[in-house]
Amino acid sequence: MRTVQDHLGACLAAVGPLPPLEVVLADAVGCVLAEDVQAAGDLPVADLAAVDGYAVRAGDVVEARPDRPVTLRVTDELRAGQVERLRLVSRAAVRIASGAPVPVEADAVVPAEQTDFGAAEVAVRTAVVSGENVRRRAEDLRAGEIVLPAGERVGARQVALLAAVGRGRASVHPRPRVVIVSVGDELVEPGRPAQPGQVYDANGHALATAVQDAGATTFRVAAVPDERRRLRETLEDQLVRADLVITTGGLSYGANDTVKEVLGPLGTVRFDNVAMWPGRQLGVGHVGEGTPIFSLPGDPVAVQVAFETFVRPALRKMAGYTELYRPSVAATVTSGWYSPAGRREFVRVHVTGAPAGGYRAEPVGAPAALLLSALARANAFAVVPEDLTHVTAGDRLHCLLLDE
Repeated sequence: MRTVQDHLGACLAAVGPLPPLEVVLADAVGCVLAEDVQAAGDLPVADLAAVDGYAVRAGDVVEARPDRPVTLRVTDELRAGQVERLRLVSRAAVRIASGAPVPVEADAVVPAEQTDFGAAEVAVRTAVVSGENVRRRAEDLRAGEIVLPAGERVGARQVALLAAVGRGRASVHPRPRVVIVSVGDELVEPGRPAQPGQVYDANGHALATAVQDAGATTFRVAAVPDERRRLRETLEDQLVRADLVITTGGLSYGANDTVKEVLGPLGTVRFDNVAMWPGRQLGVGHVGEGTPIFSLPGDPVAVQVAFETFVRPALRKMAGYTELYRPSVAATVTSGWYSPAGRREFVRVHVTGAPAGGYRAEPVGAPAALLLSALARANAFAVVPEDLTHVTAGDRLHCLLLDE
């Protein structure tokens, strides 16, 4: 029997970061940078006004007060986008828009609302210090500085920075394209009537959601019956658009051992009993021209545990992330239970608390029961080591947090 750690190592070894792809900014959102992004120039490119107002010499308005304004001549006006630099003379001001270049010899900007908005002359009602309301050249970025490192996820804030330094495209690790195939004669699509003996395909929809949450793109295939030819044709058809294939179900011993028999001729896939609960038999390998494939069990609770334990870290690796795992905390369990000997058990719990006061983990549903209703109410998996068979109230267990 294979350990959880060994199977995780095999899953991570089966995949690698997807090759970099240069895309437009809109398509980079949600992806991980594959390059260090450098600033081509200074940002800002010159000293700029931070507010609408009047560019002045701070020394000329040092005595300005609301009841004793200082009056200055207004010699010119500057708008954002102008490139010419004016020179400010003593005892004068230049009306200036936010983002416009500050005149030579000016060292501060008086906000417009602190004046009488004069056109030929302006009454300044407040003193300013040198540098006030001025964005200094290169105070944000200097030319050649790395503004975003490889490995950083691109979101709205990163797009703003990329655009500000003039980048219309970026080199990223693209989202992995994941094909999900549910296998089983008994499966029916939710929304349709279920006949006696049929169950709804919860795994296909749950895995599609989990894959998207991990930052990948999902192609969910309609459930395939336990028929070898249909499954083989489905997999062969889907390989053209898959960076990773996930199958769920079809791993029963005996006549319905569909997945093993079909995958054998298509590639190299190893199936093992993994020392864990819930879940047991899992597969990992490659099919076709080297496309990674993970085979998961059919029980919906076991599938979610297997996904979080093995598949999600592999997807994160494919997408270029350096942090592969969900956060975890040590929590004190509120009640005890028996844990199967020799297996790493993943128990549904609801974790509450804070770093200062510590965390508590309350089991949701009977730990040995495969309850989807309990899984939906849980926000973490408490991990019971293989050598611990009797968990008691007050024990501290590491809990894998599912809600970030």
